[in-house]
Amino acid sequence: MNSATVRNLLVRGMLAGLAAGLLALVVAYFLGEPRVDAAIAYEEAHSHEHGVEAVSRTMQSTAGLSTGVLVYGVAFGGIAALAYCFALGRIGRFGPRASALLLAAAGLITVYVVPFLKYPANPPSVGDPDTIGKRTTLYFLMVVLSVLLAVATVILGKRLASRLGNWNATLAACAFFVLAIGLAYAFLPSFNEVPKDFSATLLWQFRLAALAVQLTLWTSFGLVFGILAERVLVPKQVRAPGTARPTPVTH
Repeated sequence: MNSATVRNLLVRGMLAGLAAGLLALVVAYFLGEPRVDAAIAYEEAHSHEHGVEAVSRTMQSTAGLSTGVLVYGVAFGGIAALAYCFALGRIGRFGPRASALLLAAAGLITVYVVPFLKYPANPPSVGDPDTIGKRTTLYFLMVVLSVLLAVATVILGKRLASRLGNWNATLAACAFFVLAIGLAYAFLPSFNEVPKDFSATLLWQFRLAALAVQLTLWTSFGLVFGILAERVLVPKQVRAPGTARPTPVTH
């Protein structure tokens, strides 16, 4: 793959990320923001400190949310496009669209779902401020571990394929990934800092909303980028205007 193709895919990946970010923004606004407001109301009702907001809640839920999600979408799309350039042709004989969807599914699982199951998203008022640095560090460590183990799983599966066959090699590699992630879950510390009187329903709805945002982002990126990538990698053969079809010659 030459540099021009990589550049074209990078640009299209950022555009696909922007489109995915717009869809994710809609989900975040309608599903996530009401739960954030409810969590803030709980926090204000149980807090004795009433400071002045540096940024109003209205600004946070509109311009702030839009800027954060869209910038993240563009950056995410560019990184995913570069990963696509590296993975294309190395993960099997799949077309551009199928490769984009496979990459999106793998990214959703390794980058978000696996760390989420160990360190799920929490709304405001949940979590000790004194442990936020440690929790953040462990979350990103879990992301790095998940990605590295996913890469190791792919390499292991390809090496085992010649001896076990594709199906058995895939099962063995997936078993390795599950076992390794299970060990990481077991040895990394956990946190249970949810207030006793905090609504379990609200916590569950907030986490589902966070998962829905990521699911929308990755799925829509895979669909949109697959279409854009196919146009770069599989250009249509267009006949010049006015060119007539050759007339068969009879003998």
